[in-house]
Amino acid sequence: MMESEALLGLAAASCTTIAFVPQVWQVWRSRSAQDISLGMYLIFVTGVALWLVYGMLGRDLPLILANSVTLLLAGAVLVMKLVFERRAGKSAARR
Repeated sequence: MMESEALLGLAAASCTTIAFVPQVWQVWRSRSAQDISLGMYLIFVTGVALWLVYGMLGRDLPLILANSVTLLLAGAVLVMKLVFERRAGKSAARR
């Protein structure tokens, strides 16, 4: 059976990771990330990647799982921000 600390860690990790799903869905659905801060997401994705490495070094399953999924979700928002802004810029230049 899993230790109570690990269960607590998994519960916390699940909440903070799942919190990104609505943001990813909104950006994907609207095809706009105009109001999302590029600087914040660059710093955040870097921090999550560092937490993932930290978790891997310590073989901490909750940190590894949560930060892997969070990195995927936050990274998706960051990529969409860059892609959608580039497309919007090209559309505006054609007008």
